[in-house]
Amino acid sequence: MSFALATGTASPASRDSDAARRPGPPDVGSVGVRLVDVPADLIRDPRARQYVIDNLKPGTTVSRRIEVSNTSESGLHVSLYSGAADIVRGSFVGAPGNTGNELTTWIKLRRRSLDIPAHSVARDTVTIAVPRDAAPGERYGVVWAQVSSRHKDGGISLVSRTGIRVYLSVGGNNPPLPKFTVDTMTAARDRDGRAVVQAQVHNTGGRALDLAGTMKMSQVSGSLSAGPYEVQLGTTLAPDQSQPVRVVVTDRVDDGPWDVSLSLKSGLLRETYRARITFPHNPGVAAAVRSRHQQPNALHPALIAVPTALALLFAVALGITLSYRRRGRDKPA
Repeated sequence: MSFALATGTASPASRDSDAARRPGPPDVGSVGVRLVDVPADLIRDPRARQYVIDNLKPGTTVSRRIEVSNTSESGLHVSLYSGAADIVRGSFVGAPGNTGNELTTWIKLRRRSLDIPAHSVARDTVTIAVPRDAAPGERYGVVWAQVSSRHKDGGISLVSRTGIRVYLSVGGNNPPLPKFTVDTMTAARDRDGRAVVQAQVHNTGGRALDLAGTMKMSQVSGSLSAGPYEVQLGTTLAPDQSQPVRVVVTDRVDDGPWDVSLSLKSGLLRETYRARITFPHNPGVAAAVRSRHQQPNALHPALIAVPTALALLFAVALGITLSYRRRGRDKPA
């Protein structure tokens, strides 16, 4: 498998994998970890720059380089290990401590620890070896970089860790496709009177999703439009899971009705869904409304018909012109 260089720095999501942080030593947040390598066939996928994402056949072994950084004023001893993870209620959650799962038995790090001077970085290699008898399916884990310290009185150690998510699918020649649907949208107002939209997303594909996106609104009776508004980040769905994604309308808007266009993405997958909603006048939740899928690059029939008609007219005119020219050549001198 060929690789390309990952040039981006670790984002907050890739630094802690959205997994549970523990109380840290004085240098909390001073340790970062990021991927150095990205598979060439995934170089355009933004998720592949943050996380280890792969679809492998049984018996396959791959390696990825990681870079661990120390931004503190002193040297740090950093432990490296892999841990179990799962997707629970829309969040990617790393298991506490050194809890393992099937995937962690396939992951090996070249070194178990790194001694990194102040304001320096060090690299290590993560190797994943899929057994020949591995069952198909997707598995989740985290490659952790951990710093520990102990109170001066010899009390309990304080631990701070940050990690890179691992999404590993075991299959055949063709990786399972990522797919999702937005089944319903629900309009609400929170206690402060802000308009909020919740969209129920169902992962209908074979890979986990990390959802992001934007929402736009247009007034049904009027020319007012609003947005785009950012989808609140942090929603991750395993295959066949369903969870709501939330969008807060940061402008003061009336009750509506509004035509809503919600565009969601996960990696290279992008889908847009529409619905007509009405916000409650007071804090509360309205009834859920069925959403409909908007086909990408869909054109209005009239926009298709006009160019087609023009092309036909041009063809007819060209045919008539060529016919006259042939008749002129065929006339006797």
